[in-house]
Amino acid sequence: MALQNKLGITDSAELAREEERISKKKAVELYDKGLLDGLEAGKFSSLAFIHKYLFEEIYDFAGVVRDVNIAKGGFRFAPVMYLDSALEHVSNMPQSTFEEIIEKYVEMNICHPFREGNGRSTRIWLDLILKKELGMVIDWSKVDKEDYLMAMERSPIKDIEIKHILKTALTDKINVREIYLKGIDHSYHYEGYTSFKTDEL
Repeated sequence: MALQNKLGITDSAELAREEERISKKKAVELYDKGLLDGLEAGKFSSLAFIHKYLFEEIYDFAGVVRDVNIAKGGFRFAPVMYLDSALEHVSNMPQSTFEEIIEKYVEMNICHPFREGNGRSTRIWLDLILKKELGMVIDWSKVDKEDYLMAMERSPIKDIEIKHILKTALTDKINVREIYLKGIDHSYHYEGYTSFKTDEL
């Protein structure tokens, strides 16, 4: 059964395809319209803006903090009753070094503030912090899907792996559109969305 959506789609596979097509197009717009440049790096409000922009044509909950508890692969994300305070805490975490930024990213992933689309929006949010603080972004095309997913799964207990994987993929090509577009395609690939390429939309 598909998540309730604005498109009236009830088939999960059809919804996944439309979600990918629409939200990838919106991700390209975020870059092309310069909308990311005006956001405050590292704040939850910026992540909420990104999520809303990506998914507002598809879901009523776009940019809205979830009101249900969620889990993935046996891991329970932050309980609803603690979510607001957890998000405030993450927003205020330091972000002046690569290590601090990845620790902040890991904590935001544990929060998983939205019903759907957390990973895809949070990876854009992470690059925004890296770009503003360090003058770097991650070249996601150099980050292997399985390595990344396994490291993220372990990151709440031990974040050394995810730090290593992401550090080796850093680039100073922060204003290269192709790097951003490839990054979006790879980000969606991690979640199993591979029907469309950003440069074909």
